[in-house]
Amino acid sequence: MSDMAYRVMAAVGVICISFSPILVRAAEDAGDLTIAFFRALYALPILAVLYWGTRQSDRRPRRRRWIAVGSGIFLALDLTFWHSAIGEVGAGLSTVVVNLQVVFVALIAWALFGERPGRRVVWLIPIMLLGVFLISGAGSPDAYGDNPALGTAQSLLSAIFYAGFVLMLRQANRGYDVPPTGPLFDSTVGTAVATLLIGLAFAPDFDLGFTWPAHGWIFLLALTAQVIGWLLISRSLPHLPALDTSVLLLGQPMGAILWARLIYGETLGVSQWIGVAMVLIGLLVFSLGRSGDSDRPRQEAIETGGELA
Repeated sequence: MSDMAYRVMAAVGVICISFSPILVRAAEDAGDLTIAFFRALYALPILAVLYWGTRQSDRRPRRRRWIAVGSGIFLALDLTFWHSAIGEVGAGLSTVVVNLQVVFVALIAWALFGERPGRRVVWLIPIMLLGVFLISGAGSPDAYGDNPALGTAQSLLSAIFYAGFVLMLRQANRGYDVPPTGPLFDSTVGTAVATLLIGLAFAPDFDLGFTWPAHGWIFLLALTAQVIGWLLISRSLPHLPALDTSVLLLGQPMGAILWARLIYGETLGVSQWIGVAMVLIGLLVFSLGRSGDSDRPRQEAIETGGELA
């Protein structure tokens, strides 16, 4: 395929995942954990069909596949906090903060595996955290959100859990050239089981019944974000230059801000806009410095991205 074809593929994938928080908000009457469970459940049959066609090329041993399933627990916790944050601070701002997962991936990998992230991380982190502080609406009378401070805190927790998911999935696939449908199917199984157990144990509003139109939005969420968006991005990013990749992936939080403004009228306060700019510029500089001049393996492309699930 040509570079242009990969760019188009990546752009379509980014557009798909940029609508993820919008669709979560559309289905909010179903409850946060109900949405998290059914978006995984509805994705599983589609992923199973797609994986069936590539299973012969999946050489991972059973132990590695179980690790991939286990990574779904982290993804379940990520979705739990993120879905709740969308209701507190809005679809756009929560998505911007969640994209800090790429920084947490680098820091955790440094702590656990000795993968030094480079000097620029040291001075970028305070800048981005100041941006997060401004997004939280602290001291700002025009801040958007029912409870922006709580929503921002939940978004940060979501980013940490997503970082754990990425690192665990990377360990599960390390050393193997795996078609993306395999790891995605395994992790989605783990996510479905984990969200079911968490929902039954801790969420009074968790509901296994079918309601319309909420489940229509959830199915669309599963199809676009959980399946199409992830697969397109995983397939295209390793074939694109670092600059293209970094700019494209900023399209997710920027798109979420735009759609949230147009569809739900999410009007940010002045300080929140400044915070968004600080976080996004920091993420762009961070990802450019991390990726260098060469292409990355498929899983590392996922790490550079935002909330892909």
